[in-house]
Amino acid sequence: MRKIRYLVCINKDPDSDWGASVPDLPGCVATGKTIDAALRRIQGAIELHLRGMRADGLQPPRPTRRAVVPGKTRRQVDFYASVEVAA
Repeated sequence: MRKIRYLVCINKDPDSDWGASVPDLPGCVATGKTIDAALRRIQGAIELHLRGMRADGLQPPRPTRRAVVPGKTRRQVDFYASVEVAA
């Protein structure tokens, strides 16, 4: 089975858990008490999101190869990682 790597935005507001979202998959989000937990959960969320798209007869988008420039935000932490999932 081939693997796909998606870009994941990781962030944390001062009074919240860690958040993870996938710019290429709008609505695909996860949270966790730690960065590792958020990354594990977003990996599962991506796989579920892609399965749902396929079940609906939609072609999942290929990950974009974009340059990432973290912007200034009000969040305490804002950075990017990547997650690999089964295609």
